[in-house]
Amino acid sequence: MSSRKQVILGAYVAGVNHHTAWWHPDAGSQIDFSTFEHVARTAERGRFDFFFLAEGLALRERAGQVFDQDVVGRPDTLPVLASLAAVTTHLGLAGTINATFNEPYELARQFATLDHLSGGRTAWNVVTSFDAFTGQNFRRGGFLQRSQRYERAAEMIEAARVLWDSWDDEDLIADQAGGRFLGRPDAGRFDITGNQFDIHGRFTVPRSPQGRPVILQAGVSPEGRDFAARHSDAIFSPFGKLPEAAEFYRDVKARAARFGRNPDELKILPSASFVLGDTEAEAKERHREIREQQITGQTALILLEQIWNRDLSGYDPDGPLPDIDPDPDAPPFIQGRALVHQDRFATVARWREIAEAKKLSLRELVIDQFERGPFVGTPAQVAQQIDDFVQNDGADGLIIGSHLVPSGLDEFVDKVVPLLQERGSLRTEYTGTTLRDNLGLPPLPRRSGSVTAAV
Repeated sequence: MSSRKQVILGAYVAGVNHHTAWWHPDAGSQIDFSTFEHVARTAERGRFDFFFLAEGLALRERAGQVFDQDVVGRPDTLPVLASLAAVTTHLGLAGTINATFNEPYELARQFATLDHLSGGRTAWNVVTSFDAFTGQNFRRGGFLQRSQRYERAAEMIEAARVLWDSWDDEDLIADQAGGRFLGRPDAGRFDITGNQFDIHGRFTVPRSPQGRPVILQAGVSPEGRDFAARHSDAIFSPFGKLPEAAEFYRDVKARAARFGRNPDELKILPSASFVLGDTEAEAKERHREIREQQITGQTALILLEQIWNRDLSGYDPDGPLPDIDPDPDAPPFIQGRALVHQDRFATVARWREIAEAKKLSLRELVIDQFERGPFVGTPAQVAQQIDDFVQNDGADGLIIGSHLVPSGLDEFVDKVVPLLQERGSLRTEYTGTTLRDNLGLPPLPRRSGSVTAAV
């Protein structure tokens, strides 16, 4: 077995937005099952660890109108993953489900069922929400204090774990001849009390093949980093370049250690894109053309409007950055997008420095800043870039997406994956039977006895 750090790989379908070439003649549907199936089968052929699907609970809006530059509408996550379980054998199936607008009993049942159907290959990406815009689609009406979103999410995770643990491993034993259940009389019984939930009863789904689904999360703020380091098996990092990626890596691993965890059991996974060419010059030119087509002038203005929280339609995309400050106190001008940049004023100040130093127009600045860690070059160069990034602790792996859906990932699997395998940094065959196995996470302790918890 290679002593090199093994690169974890996930594959994602990004939807219609500024990361995809949805206008390309070879682009396929973003909602047909054939698209998800093609990406999943391709990822499994490349020995990826898992397929990842984000979630869109509301169509994004600009000044109250849906805009077509960034649409997150897509089918419901769990039925898609359940369907993919039937056409894959080893690939993990990770879905984003909101902890704010779901209840633990229902969510735990859904993921436990999917874990059974897939043979232990599921993961839950835990996200939160506090905005009334998304919440108006639910009975909660959007009401959840911002300070409570992590409290609810933490209780949701703990409650789900109690439910998943409510069956012993031995409770699956049955008398085949007589059709009688031979498990504990109190199998599935749970009693959960907390600030967010007060539920009692019996869980209907026996313990699944990997015990509990893998927990994924993304945390950038100090509170978010602590939450992810405490509760997650893997964290989606927003940093795709050294040295800031390495700093995030060290910080979150240290936080995990402070919570009494083994830092090696917490995986750091930024999203990334790639562009290949027969030569480095060809790849760079191809990358430039793709980005210029993805970021139109209108798209550039909309992306900046979320940071400024203002109508910027009067500004020239080929001119300088707006000369006005953000207005964080105004009603949200862009609705439905997660605000990654928490400090609007610091972000704008930094962008102005970058634009001045590089002599960038507004649109060029957006092209430069709004990209998911691109790896650009020949297949050999991209393989080396990825390997160097992981071996130098920029991450434990990458969530790979392509600008062309669904066929774009084929190029990565056909040309880059074999080179990573030759370097000893990527498996040539699956060795585990569950997603937890393949990610190198420790097995869960065997369960016995009923569960009562204060979450």
